[in-house]
Amino acid sequence: MPELHSVCPLDCPDRCSLDVTVEAERVVSITGSRVNPLTDGFICAKVRDFPRRVYGPDRLLHPMRRTGPKGSGRFEAISWDAAIGSIARTFEAIRREFGGEAILPFSYGGSNGLLTQGTTDERLFRSIGASRLARTVCAAPTGAASDALYGKMASVDFPDFAQARFIIIWGANPKHSNIHLMPYLKAAREAGGRVALIDPRRTMSERYVDMHLPVYPGTDGAVALAMIGHLDRIGRADRGFLERHTAGWEKLLERARAYPLERAAALARVEARDIAAIAEAYAGAEPALIRCGWGLERNRNGEAAVAAVLALPSVAGKFGVPGGGYALSSSSVYQVDDERLVGAPEARTRIINMNRLGRTLLEEKAPPVKALFVYNCNPAVTVPDQNRILEGLRREDLFTVVFDQVITDTAAYADVLLPATTFLEHTELSTSYGTYTVMLAEPVIPPVGEAKSNEEVFGLILRGMGIDDPRPRGEALLREALAAIGGPLAGAGPPTDARAPASDGADRLERLRRDRILPFDFPGSRPVQFGTVFPRTADRRADLWPAALGPDPYAVLDDPGDADHPLALISPATDRTISSTLGEFNHSEVRLEMHPRDADARGLRDGQVVRVHNGLGEVRVLLKINPDLRPGVVYLPKGIWGRHTRNGRVGTALVPDTVSAVSGGACFNDARVEVGPV
Repeated sequence: MPELHSVCPLDCPDRCSLDVTVEAERVVSITGSRVNPLTDGFICAKVRDFPRRVYGPDRLLHPMRRTGPKGSGRFEAISWDAAIGSIARTFEAIRREFGGEAILPFSYGGSNGLLTQGTTDERLFRSIGASRLARTVCAAPTGAASDALYGKMASVDFPDFAQARFIIIWGANPKHSNIHLMPYLKAAREAGGRVALIDPRRTMSERYVDMHLPVYPGTDGAVALAMIGHLDRIGRADRGFLERHTAGWEKLLERARAYPLERAAALARVEARDIAAIAEAYAGAEPALIRCGWGLERNRNGEAAVAAVLALPSVAGKFGVPGGGYALSSSSVYQVDDERLVGAPEARTRIINMNRLGRTLLEEKAPPVKALFVYNCNPAVTVPDQNRILEGLRREDLFTVVFDQVITDTAAYADVLLPATTFLEHTELSTSYGTYTVMLAEPVIPPVGEAKSNEEVFGLILRGMGIDDPRPRGEALLREALAAIGGPLAGAGPPTDARAPASDGADRLERLRRDRILPFDFPGSRPVQFGTVFPRTADRRADLWPAALGPDPYAVLDDPGDADHPLALISPATDRTISSTLGEFNHSEVRLEMHPRDADARGLRDGQVVRVHNGLGEVRVLLKINPDLRPGVVYLPKGIWGRHTRNGRVGTALVPDTVSAVSGGACFNDARVEVGPV
């Protein structure tokens, strides 16, 4: 049986290379390949089981139209011509009566490469003057903070973690959503290093973690400021580095003095000595680094929390050597010229924050949203304020198109369903937000059923609406996408992380098809912060009091809870789903996790059906007692579907649609709830 090359594009920083075994044009198995040296032949169970999505009972095989009430999931098969004709006619009618802004495209790009989003789709929606979407459900606060402080400087690559002698994993869970970091954490400890975890849950065992600080959600910024102030007080702030390589550090140290250890400990509900112990161990180790995750951004003060954490390496002077600095996202280093891939001028239409989808569908009047086109996303279960979203999706005057691989919870509310190909059935050019490689995946099987790729479907709608699109498609688009990548891609000019995009991607495509992978050169295969890469700011200095984050870049806000809703609800990733992808088969009935002390105070027992509730809604679910979760915090898995709870609601039903102050990011961890028996 032939073994074919592919690449996993799903929402994970690792970007695994794959060997796919195919027999009679059908995928038999998926295993890891060694094309990408980082992933080195090992893949997670989620992707190993991906054929269950390709051939499962939930796979969408044909275009369909609704035959029952919205939400009933009753559809009948139609032809592609009928589906495209219906969409084109309806869009044209809405444009004539309400204007193009009454059409809202709704998508998120975590599981896509450079071809399946931001190309033909963007050309369509710009051409018809649709509303623009602020894709801020994830990574907006971290992106804003890293841009403000360091100009999105290249992040420490995962193999260099093995050289670190102290590592702080802050608001991240590599065991479930960055699994190829785990061997490097283990290697660091075997070489004498130590690892500290700062997270409400103990997500890794003593095999990987030496110290655990179970902070209360929303208090990360106060804890980071306390560490900065403590290092300054004990003489461990590296003032030489601060003076040479940063600006605004005096204001930062002054701000940190307002958060002595005792104050931060009271807010975070931890011991002051434990904060000090991690800060001192971090300052005393060479090299040392911080893995900043996305968990700490999910609050109203998300940018401030991330900024304080990212300021720590500057205060402690941890840059300039392999294994020192911070790791966040590598995506900015690719420096993709997105406008080159779109071609059509950007429309100056209104911008809708995706975290307020429910409120937009129900309350927006100028103009109202009359058509919703959902793709690469499952907002019915992944976006805040679920009940308001579902109410909006039930509107009979809302024309909803869902373009997806499987029949999701959102698809149940569609008027027209369009079947999408998986990454095994179309061409994709994969970059990463965790590593520094470019890889190409071409189809290993023909499309299942009548599924079509994003590029093809949006091209059909453009043609159906009579819109001329002279921009490249197919092989020409692939070459254009490769040419649009800037940054220090190896073999493309002098090694600098400010290189202009290449003018022709043909040579890159030839090398990619030959070698299957294109590495970067910083110089060297991995960046050294303040060594081979520097802040992408005007003076190449870190700005530790950035105006872009407001008058107080490190603001610590009051807890949003009250006496009736004293518990913080968190919903981190699990080993079962990638966002909500694979949720159709990879969960059974889920459980709410709670610390024994909180359960005892409420007279609750393990295995009992409980009601998790606040003013926005309720979720009915089984209870699991978990001593590894800190008191005052309860946990529901991220990415679950309505079928996984007793009442068809998920954790987003309890999440407010408030957004972070600077970037408009989602505030999942601001959810405050109470739990009781049903």
